[in-house]
Formats: sequence, structure tokens, C-alpha cells
Amino acid sequence: MSTYLNSLGLISPLGIGHAATMAALLAGQHGLTPAPSTLIERPTMIGAVTAQLPKLPPQWAQFHSRNNQLLYAASQQIDAEIRAAITRFGAARVAIILGSSTSGVAESEAAMAALARGEAAPADYSYLRQEMADPARFLAELYQIQGPAYVISTACSSSGRAFMAARRLLQMNLVDVVICGGVDSLCQLTLNGFAALESISTTQCKPFHAERDGINIGEAAALMLMSREPGPVQLIGCGASSDAHHISAPHPQGHGAVAAMRAALNDAAWPAKHIDYLNLHGTATPLNDAMESMAVHDVFAGYLPPSSSTKSLTGHTLGAAGAIEAAFCWLLLQPALNPLQQLPAPLNENGCDDGFDPALPKLNWAQAGQRYPLHTAMSNSFAFGGNNVSLILQRVPT
Repeated sequence: MSTYLNSLGLISPLGIGHAATMAALLAGQHGLTPAPSTLIERPTMIGAVTAQLPKLPPQWAQFHSRNNQLLYAASQQIDAEIRAAITRFGAARVAIILGSSTSGVAESEAAMAALARGEAAPADYSYLRQEMADPARFLAELYQIQGPAYVISTACSSSGRAFMAARRLLQMNLVDVVICGGVDSLCQLTLNGFAALESISTTQCKPFHAERDGINIGEAAALMLMSREPGPVQLIGCGASSDAHHISAPHPQGHGAVAAMRAALNDAAWPAKHIDYLNLHGTATPLNDAMESMAVHDVFAGYLPPSSSTKSLTGHTLGAAGAIEAAFCWLLLQPALNPLQQLPAPLNENGCDDGFDPALPKLNWAQAGQRYPLHTAMSNSFAFGGNNVSLILQRVPT
């Protein structure tokens, strides 16, 4: 059974909506800024959304959090499509499946800081806002949706898993439409947690470069409407694995990454040479980039698709990464949105292969300004604990 991605709302450090995102992606304009000391005392760059976020409607004030504001900003871009789907199919036949790793933790951090100072927590504080299901619960209340509504939290593969779960609901004919995607917001917990792992970079991250020294953390939200109704892009293949090699380090040879990519190709019933673009997980940590390079060479032996990691532009948006990077592929695949059929190039100040780690298997880096035949794209998301997801998107001919 075919499943399609019919519309997209997104907000990230690159901007709000399709046009701003595409312009930044293809121009290599990053949205990274120095992190304020209120978030972390160590120097690092973050991918913060700088646009003014919409306030939640007064009747939904109990759901107020920066995380839900990001989600609301994305949902309002496809509000008409969401409401049309509910009207057509009924509230019980629409589902919500999201990925997140933070939910409203930032608001809990502020409340705990107040308590530590001997002050009262904010009068409107609710612990429920940091509960992982809160983003789905908010959207369900906002649109009065009665179908399944939940959040998957598997670290950096969370929203990739959400796409897979959404597709499964449609294949089982439990619903007709799924609002799927991911959202994560900046907070002290994740920034300082990754700092404790010695995984953050003090400068703009450099995926696959010899001087790479860690990630930049970002925030974003992306929502798509997935259904069986033909749309501009089809979710043609999904693959997942859980190698459980280590709680925070990937398998050094990338066995789990290989398994996820091959599972996605098998699901699509395609050979590897059918992939026109590979959006790499590419976090810029020494271990992740090394294993992903090896995994790509293993899966795409004899053929290396044009590849890049967009995390040097947005930062690593953690639980939202799978959705936001699938959204980038959705945009890139459509000629109306990408008429010159270009790809985001990897961060490289010299505009060539200089700087990439010579110790890693060499990949086929996408070149800025070059035209590519874009019909298909694979997007990788690899998480702590060896929880891996690969998605394959295909442009639907018009």
C-alpha cells in the first residue's frame, strides 16, 4: 500500500516555511549563533529559532511551552489541510504521531531554578508539559482529533520512527490521515548533557572533516500530512534497526546503520543505485561520522550517491532531526520548489574536498550550484543505544 506526504509545515534555525528554508539550504546559510550563558556556561554554537513564535490560543494556555509554540508554528502553515482532512474523514480517522526528546523540559528547568532560589514556581507551571506525550496531546486538543495520538522518544531517531509508525497505521487501515513529524526545543538538559559527554563543538560543527570535534544542538519542528491519497512525494521505503552496541556510542563498523539502510532499500524493493541523494546523519562527532562513512560504503558499494549533512546549517535538532531532514528532502525533490534541482553542499570553506577527513572512506559530496537528477532521497537518523532509522522518499511524477 502506497503512502504519501501531502503537505509540510516547518520551522527551524533556517527560517519558517518552504521558501526561507530552501533559500538557506541551497545558499549554505547556517542558522547557528553562540549559546547564551543562561543555557550553558561552556562556549558552543546553537541552532536557535530566532523568529517570533506565535502565542497559543488562550483556551490552550495550559499547554504553553516553547516546544509547543514551535509545534504550533508548524501546524499553522498546514492548518487548512489539517482541518480539511478532519472534515472529510472524521476526527476518529485522523491520528497524530510525533517524535521528541525534550517536550517541555525547559519550563521545568525554570520552575526548578525558582524553587532552588527559595521562590515559588510560576503560577501556571504544570509538570505535564515535560511529559513526552504533551506535544501530541496539545495537537489533539487543538484540533479535537479522536484518533491515536502519541509521541515516540528514541533520542535522535524519534521522528524517523514516527514516520514509520504513521505509515503502519495507514497500512493497517486504522486511520486515513496521520499528522506526523517531530519537535524539539533548546534547553539546559540536552546542552549540558552532551557537554558532559564531551560531544559539543565550540564552533560551527564540521561533519566528516578532519577537524570535527562535536555537535551543535538545535531546535525545530516539522509536520507532514501522511495519507494513502496521492501527493507530491511518496514515502517509498522505511528501515530500522537496534544494534544496542552502546548507550551513547555507535557500533564502530556501523552494523546497525547498514541494517537500517538495507532494510529501507528492501522495503522499497530498490537497488542502492536508485538513490539520487543521501541526507547523512552526519553529527560531526569523531565516532558517528567514521561509522557512517563505512556504512555508506558498505551499502552503496560501487555507487556513491551525492551526499551531505545539513546539521552544519541547523545544528542537531535531536528528536526533531528525522522529521526536519525528511522535510528538507521533501522540498528538494519537488521541481516547483527546487527548479534548478540543486542540493545542499556540505560545509567546506574551500569549496572542494580539502578538509574532509582523509582517514575516512571518501563519500560523493554534493557540490554547490550543480544540477542533479533528483527523483529519490534517503535520510538517515542514528540514535543513542544503536536505534537507527532510514527513510526513502520519492518524487511523484506530475
